[in-house]
Amino acid sequence: MVVLLGLLAGLTLPMLNGLGANALETSARRLAGTVKYLYNEAVMSGLEHRLIFDLKEQGYQSARINQAGEVEGLQGIGKPRSLEPGVRFRDIYQPGRGEQTGGEVTTALLPGGWLEETVIHLQDENERELTLRLVPLTGLTDIYSGRRDFR
Repeated sequence: MVVLLGLLAGLTLPMLNGLGANALETSARRLAGTVKYLYNEAVMSGLEHRLIFDLKEQGYQSARINQAGEVEGLQGIGKPRSLEPGVRFRDIYQPGRGEQTGGEVTTALLPGGWLEETVIHLQDENERELTLRLVPLTGLTDIYSGRRDFR
């Protein structure tokens, strides 16, 4: 029994030590999961959904346009979220709108299975970067190490 506990502790402790180092990846995966969830909800419900990035507060939230055309916030996966500590939006690029480094940026996810192409650059306190590209028609988020431009 003691050997088993020692083995489990030996496997678990290195994972706990690396938690802070993975804040950038955790933020990217959580954001990608939110995009896929909203994409599926838009297709299944027949209602437009939106992902709203707040570059000043370093967070994002989700909303949908209800049958009456009103914007309503979402709970659960769509609730307002902040990026992991030490991670920030460096900028967000959308074709036709350009690059934004401040304010709010909105990505629409339409019921027909379309979402606006959006390229998100995340950066951590060590200046490591990840690029996330929201892919139209699939609802997928491609994640790339480093900075990539899709212009």
